[in-house]
Amino acid sequence: MENSSKLKDRKENVLLNNLPYLGWITALLAMVGSLFFSEVMQIPACSLCWYQRIAMYPLVLIIGVGIILNDKNMKYYALPLCLCGLAIAFYHNLLYYGVIPESLTPCSEGVSCKSQQIEWLGFITIPFLSMLSFIVTGISVIFFKPREV
Repeated sequence: MENSSKLKDRKENVLLNNLPYLGWITALLAMVGSLFFSEVMQIPACSLCWYQRIAMYPLVLIIGVGIILNDKNMKYYALPLCLCGLAIAFYHNLLYYGVIPESLTPCSEGVSCKSQQIEWLGFITIPFLSMLSFIVTGISVIFFKPREV
């Protein structure tokens, strides 16, 4: 009975210890993916996409340094960016799927925030990928537990 409890605790610790790496990899993939879409595929970013990039790109550095330094306060630096980016991504998705009228869009010049550039499987869009990235990164930051040295 005691061995079963220790095994369960060990599995939970492995999951919690690897969460910051999941958050860092997610933020890194989101950054590289957005650069791939704009620089390689030549898909221009709308205003809301730029705001989401502003929130996501620093997370790669913040989470990476937090992992290296085993910083117990890393979540206090990263979580505000995750929440701001998630709010913008959620708004962008509501706008993209027509829940919010186009008249409330901040994209008055340049690329429309509602333009359909990529749509995989009928629902995976660039705004959806951004929202998913902020959710995964945010969850990994919230449950971050520094390693005991």
